[in-house]
Amino acid sequence: MNVQILKTVIISMITLLTSIIPASSQDKDSSSNSFITTDGTKLIRNGKPYHFIGTNMWYAPILGSTTEAGDRKRLTKELDALKSMGIENLRILAGADAGSANANSVVPCLQKSPGELDEELLIGLDYTLAELEKRNMTAVIYLTNSWDWSGGYGFYLRECGYGDSPNASGDGYNEYVKYASNFVREERALEMYYNHIKSIVSRKNTITGRYYKDEPSIMAWQICNEPRPFAKENQSKMAMWLSKSARIIKKIDSNHLVSTGSEGYYGCEADEHTCEFIHGDPNIDYLTLHIWPLNWGWASRNKPDDDIEIACKKSGEYIDMHVKMGEHINKPIVIEEFGYCRRDNSNDIKKDVKSRDKLYAYVFEQVKQSAQNNGVIAGCNFWGWGGTGRPKSDVWEQGDDFLCDPPHEPQGWYSVFDSDKSTITLIKSYTKELK
Repeated sequence: MNVQILKTVIISMITLLTSIIPASSQDKDSSSNSFITTDGTKLIRNGKPYHFIGTNMWYAPILGSTTEAGDRKRLTKELDALKSMGIENLRILAGADAGSANANSVVPCLQKSPGELDEELLIGLDYTLAELEKRNMTAVIYLTNSWDWSGGYGFYLRECGYGDSPNASGDGYNEYVKYASNFVREERALEMYYNHIKSIVSRKNTITGRYYKDEPSIMAWQICNEPRPFAKENQSKMAMWLSKSARIIKKIDSNHLVSTGSEGYYGCEADEHTCEFIHGDPNIDYLTLHIWPLNWGWASRNKPDDDIEIACKKSGEYIDMHVKMGEHINKPIVIEEFGYCRRDNSNDIKKDVKSRDKLYAYVFEQVKQSAQNNGVIAGCNFWGWGGTGRPKSDVWEQGDDFLCDPPHEPQGWYSVFDSDKSTITLIKSYTKELK
């Protein structure tokens, strides 16, 4: 066969193969730069190292829904406000599970019983992703919760006959820990969870017409909000659960990143080896950590403003610990939750946020310095955006505005509102520097 004939045959074969490749596969090739990927210790977007300041807004899909709790006008207003501040990434909850009778859990819930999903709330997630795409924003979507404020572990255990979970707040905390420790050991509960993530990750968006695996507005799937083993002897079981979950997600969707949602060291029974081992899994793309100075006792709730410097110092030490882990496993890290109260540990939105601004500035500076010095910190998500919402009382009740403070916490405690001008100015300053 001469060279010209061979060329003709090859061109004909390429043409034939191209004609039978599904359109979605061709689209994937042409839009591959739209997905956020990793390269060693870097997040990559559009071929360049990517650093971001984002926020937590777990309730966004509820606002996007057509349920009574939906409020698309508010959702788009909040997204516009965040975009104007330079916020590019939202960490959101795919949807709550039916909660415990003993806890003040999120309603409406997405998963009422195993596999029974509320389509109106799923459409809310569809709508949210479509609106994020319009603004060139992305989402990290977590798929369950270790805590009872959105059902989470307790939902699956109740379906396995363990009864309603004790209330994790206040005096019930230790009882909840004992109860929740059953989750990673209970194969029936884990199988229900695996089926749930398969349903969500394989979904086709009713707004865009694309499967979720092809959505450019998804940065990452997240296995759980703050996964914990809740017992030292459960650490290996938790590692196996997270590893299997990541494999399942990657099998369905190889386009998007997968993360754990871990608090880091404190989410791994204060065990650095377990934390590093979990995040070293080949299907886990980056390391996550959370920072809660008041919740973890680094600062006194009686004098949080006096202790803000201590809180920042402890936060720096915690970040440094995880930076070393990220360097060792050659992966980026994201500080995806951190928060601080208003003056005097008040949730009164009229109280000033000077101490909160100091912690925010400290964390933002870590991201900025990492970007400038080729470090492993890729981004952060402050907790969290309350926006135009306003608390009606300390306790959330159905029909109240959704804030970033979950129903089990004092409303307005850690939320940033559109009236917090100093915090918004601070955010704008740092997002501009990261461009």
